[in-house]
Amino acid sequence: MDTSTRNQALTIKPITTALGAEIAGIDLSGPLAPETVKALRQALLDHLVIFFRDQDLNAEQYLAFAHAIGEPMEYPFTKGLPDASLITPVIKEADEEVNFGGVWHSDTAYLEEPPMATMLLARETPPYGGDTLFVSMTAAYDGLSSGMQRYLDGLVAVHDFSHGFKESLAEPGGRERLADAVAANPPVRHPVVQTHPETGKKVLFVNALFTTHIEGLPPLESAEVLQFLWRHASLPEFTCRFNWAPNSMVLWDNRSTQHKPVNDFFPATRRLHRVVSEGDQPY
Repeated sequence: MDTSTRNQALTIKPITTALGAEIAGIDLSGPLAPETVKALRQALLDHLVIFFRDQDLNAEQYLAFAHAIGEPMEYPFTKGLPDASLITPVIKEADEEVNFGGVWHSDTAYLEEPPMATMLLARETPPYGGDTLFVSMTAAYDGLSSGMQRYLDGLVAVHDFSHGFKESLAEPGGRERLADAVAANPPVRHPVVQTHPETGKKVLFVNALFTTHIEGLPPLESAEVLQFLWRHASLPEFTCRFNWAPNSMVLWDNRSTQHKPVNDFFPATRRLHRVVSEGDQPY
């Protein structure tokens, strides 16, 4: 196998003004030149989510690319592939009518240090449907009034694993099955508005899957503020949409985006392989 690095001529095509760009002119199956990696990381910071097509990667190649972007980490309480534990399958079988994580969310926001980035590689996709939506939480923050921005600045929200997995915990035997995960992931506190550690931009950091409440506010006020922020953040002008095909790959900045898988392809199967990269504590 040729192990020489390649500084490839990238083509970056923005999808929307808020976020998203499709990257062409690159083969991720082999080592990349430092200049190419730097360009990809900059594209990620500029566009928040970047899309690749026709990347037929085996597990070793996939992880090599992940290592070039960041430091891969074990996904909490989820088993990876037998020969590659850092790659976790994300599968919706044909007989499953509900897809997990079918609301706007950022990955594992219930951790003290949520992932810096997530990447998904499509192995099997439905004949139609099954898109994933992405939203820029930077654009969502910028779209707030200055008064609301001042109100939110300094507030702290609580994120809870148990809240995100409440349906699984309610299943027969679910609490016993997830007991170790619940014990290992107590509620954590994150700022409602965080500062992106690389760009310095302000980002809304609350999501409907894991955020339970805002500290220091009466319960009704907290609920109303969160509901407003979630409605605001899902405005179409802050979003983009990706249509999957086999060997498509998506890489997104988990610190400044949220995503939502669209559940419109029953009965069909979708198999994706996920890798997440280590992040920092939001501030």
